[in-house]
Amino acid sequence: MLDIGDWWRNRILERQRSRVDPGIWQELYKALPLLAGLDEADEGALNDLALLFLHDKALEEANGISLDQSMKLIIALQACLPVLRLGLDWYSGWYALIVYPEGFAPRHEWVDEDGVVWVTDEPKSGEAWEQGPVILSWADVKSGLARDGYNLVIHEHAHKLDMRGGTANGHPPLHAGMSDASWSRCFARAYQDMVRRVDVGEDTPIEPYATESPAEFFAVCSETFFELPHLLTSEYPDVYRQLKDFYLQDPLSRLRPHALP
Repeated sequence: MLDIGDWWRNRILERQRSRVDPGIWQELYKALPLLAGLDEADEGALNDLALLFLHDKALEEANGISLDQSMKLIIALQACLPVLRLGLDWYSGWYALIVYPEGFAPRHEWVDEDGVVWVTDEPKSGEAWEQGPVILSWADVKSGLARDGYNLVIHEHAHKLDMRGGTANGHPPLHAGMSDASWSRCFARAYQDMVRRVDVGEDTPIEPYATESPAEFFAVCSETFFELPHLLTSEYPDVYRQLKDFYLQDPLSRLRPHALP
């Protein structure tokens, strides 16, 4: 007997698929080399997740940008790759992506422990708000299409996964059978090593922005995991194994080695 949830999901998918030219998928996969090596079943599952994602999340256009179907699907496919095995429920609790044509400068105010009000409006390429939207610069989404380790969409959605446990801290809720202690130990060791290397001026293959905080380290390592798995497993094999267990995927098995330019 068909579950009502499955019936409703299939109904949504039928409607969403009817609005997409089947030929568009091949062009999208050409534009997204990080999806190389997915088998037919995974491609179909990812396509369906992307369509359900676009049904579930409002893509809001800011500062005059106009998103066509290809642009929306490019965002959705990358957003859904991390949850290909986890499911869209991992993105529950928030409802919108805001897309700017270029970088944006959100205004933030906060009060410190001395009662002093601070204001920041520094330019950003992306942002993820706890229980709020994901914000993206389309220019940076486009520049992240090459398989070079930089992927704004995955980065910000990794923050969203991290936030399922509360404030982003680099330690998302883990699956049954995973060890919180092992996760903390592996990530802390790698994070401290990278901070040390950056502090002494060493060029690091992984983006130095990862040293900003444990939350940023998790997000940057997630980008590297899906784009340059050979690099991550070479630099921090224990982190790769933890992410493999968390995302329930092994990009190393399907992507060829790809050197940074």
